[in-house]
Amino acid sequence: MQDISFLTIQELKSLLDSKKITKKEVVQFFLERAAQHKDLNAVIEQYDVDSILSASADTGFLSGIPGYVKSNICQKDRITSCASKILANFKSTYDATTVERLKQQGALCLGSVNNDEFAMGSSGETSAYGVTKNPWNKELVPGGSSSGSAAAVAAGFAPWALGSDTGGSVRQPAALCGIVGLKPTYGLNSRFGLIAYGSSLDTVGILTRTVYDNALVLSAMAGQDAKDSTSLPTTPKDYTKTLDGSLKPGLTIGVVEDALSAQALHPEIRQATEDAIKVYEKMGAKIKRISIPSLDYGAACYFVISRAEAASNLARFDGIRYGLRVPGKSLIDLYEATRHDGFGTEVKARILVGNYVLSVGHAGQYYNNAQLVRQIIRQQLADAFKDVDLLVMPTHATPAFKVGEFDNDKLTMDLQDYFTAPLNLAGVPGISIPVGFSSQGLPLGMQLVGPHLSEELLFQTAYAYQEITDWHRQHPSL
Repeated sequence: MQDISFLTIQELKSLLDSKKITKKEVVQFFLERAAQHKDLNAVIEQYDVDSILSASADTGFLSGIPGYVKSNICQKDRITSCASKILANFKSTYDATTVERLKQQGALCLGSVNNDEFAMGSSGETSAYGVTKNPWNKELVPGGSSSGSAAAVAAGFAPWALGSDTGGSVRQPAALCGIVGLKPTYGLNSRFGLIAYGSSLDTVGILTRTVYDNALVLSAMAGQDAKDSTSLPTTPKDYTKTLDGSLKPGLTIGVVEDALSAQALHPEIRQATEDAIKVYEKMGAKIKRISIPSLDYGAACYFVISRAEAASNLARFDGIRYGLRVPGKSLIDLYEATRHDGFGTEVKARILVGNYVLSVGHAGQYYNNAQLVRQIIRQQLADAFKDVDLLVMPTHATPAFKVGEFDNDKLTMDLQDYFTAPLNLAGVPGISIPVGFSSQGLPLGMQLVGPHLSEELLFQTAYAYQEITDWHRQHPSL
């Protein structure tokens, strides 16, 4: 059988439609490939072939196309652990809406992938199941929190994976692993079945190797869901229909100078972004240099709001209804022992900070002020989109870094979300695409940012770039 590790969804569909390969053979191939590279620690649990095939519809435009699901997204009758000890044996009784819709189109869910515990982290190092490794260099992190999702796609374990993006957790690992990562408009994809970290920030995102594949998967997932009160009144659409390699006539791209001039930005990422901008200019796009000063406060604002929402959301994990239960002499003892043993250090720290910024005497100083800054960020982005169609920003400040490099530098780790978190605060979509490699051979990414519900334009613009470049065709040698 031919090596199908890095085939696109389109190419796999062609093989399946022509009966040159069967669904079972596809599943077996990708399960075996992941098993051969267990040392990446990308996959938490693989499912058996028969249960994978029986869980999805026989037909649909993703029929027979395998992928992986982040461990904080519910899959019926599967362990949904959030990469945490506290939910290590929790078996979901239902599918998340995004998973259900993919299965209705025939997509095959091969297993659950690793991530930072409860999606709290930017490196893949906080999981109760151990550190995920970057397929390009196993001494480096793949980014996070959707570390397993990005590593699995980059390593050729499947052509797609679902992740969650609360402050950049799909786009940042996509950039560090050299693949495509979409954070959709808040409310475009249902959050039903996504175990909450920050409810006003969380989105289910998609990781693939190509823009076309990403658009195809979104076409199966997106649309209003009665089970999610925050989902937008949108109807399903085919996001691939505008992908013809051309740009929108008269397209104006705003280059966010505040981001490109950031002190912490690695010079090779700055250069790769500028080179990509020149490609767009040659293709006929109008380039406009702009400033959005409030983006400087995005990471701090996100730090406060995300921790506050996390403290509230994670209060439910107390050993009573589901998950880990550590007995105690009293109810308070049970709560304390369960949460002490069940949560990792990073999660505990975020809960503590969240309760602090919500507490009497501090809420006004921290939480309320952060919400005011959030409104300013939203308004300045909205004002920018009056003059330009899309924005260009780096996705990440540095190429992939060594495992453990920032163990004693929490501030630097928290600032990994510097370029990505403002989009979550504003609820606007962004897509990270590969735009080059560092002098050390590490992938570099850039994100295109659009106004609400501009996914079609984002895909069209990103696809046009991929049609005349080959960064997305490069794969790690495992």
